[in-house]
Amino acid sequence: MATADPRRGYILGLAAYTIWGLFPIYFKAIQAVPPLEIIVHRALWSALFGAALLLVWKHPGWLRELRENPRRFAVLTASGVLVASNWLVYVWAVNNERMLEASLGYYINPLVNVLLGMLLLGERLRRLQWLAVALAATGVAQQLWQVGSLPWVSLFLALSFAFYGLIRKQAPVAALPGLVVETWLLLPLAIGWLLLHPAAMSSQPAFWTTSEALWLMAAGPVTLIPLVCFNAAARHLPYTTLGFLQYVAPTLVLLLAVFVFGEHFDPSKLLSFVFIWAGLAVYSLDVWRTLRRRS
Repeated sequence: MATADPRRGYILGLAAYTIWGLFPIYFKAIQAVPPLEIIVHRALWSALFGAALLLVWKHPGWLRELRENPRRFAVLTASGVLVASNWLVYVWAVNNERMLEASLGYYINPLVNVLLGMLLLGERLRRLQWLAVALAATGVAQQLWQVGSLPWVSLFLALSFAFYGLIRKQAPVAALPGLVVETWLLLPLAIGWLLLHPAAMSSQPAFWTTSEALWLMAAGPVTLIPLVCFNAAARHLPYTTLGFLQYVAPTLVLLLAVFVFGEHFDPSKLLSFVFIWAGLAVYSLDVWRTLRRRS
């Protein structure tokens, strides 16, 4: 594995989470398509786009390494199932006016990442990082209390992506080949679903003359580019740091939900977001100071 480069990891992580934070704009453009059908096409076009990328962006020996280590296929199958199920619930939430609940899930996720990093990877937090986690946890706890019931969408999104990231961080497979194999493993399911659903919207010839068809075809690059950035960042950053960067994405989702798509935002929730944003600011300050000392 290449030497870790925290600065590069930080830039890649910010790029991934910024793109994910803008995802609702994409999914709103194809909200006429059922969520499961969108996921089928995400798998299909991601597999095709990934294969094209591998032809251009060479990774010598990656296929031979996978053949010599068949257990890696099992790992990538597990990560593929996790990310596909995360996609499905997220798309459903965005297209069913549950964007704020989806946003809450990705606010919870970094705390899960911190916990997994400490319990399973032996990572330790510095003093400022502990303060940042405490601030963010206070904000998340207040949101959970205000919801008043078990937010299953939020919890599923948080847990599925946390374990996906953990698997991919530890899997000895380069970012792009790993992602391509994940989508190839999902490809038979995607094709099988299309064959078994001839009445699906995208199975109708007339559909491919609409703007939604172009948006569905764009699912390949839209899906793979941030995932490549995320998986590359995971190789350069502690899992706790990578998780904390994730607060960028739900903050963008929150702003889009309220100011662009008109979802109701209760002013009483503002205090919890102030705690979360303060935690992100403190964590970012600690990362900046660390990078500056190393440069």
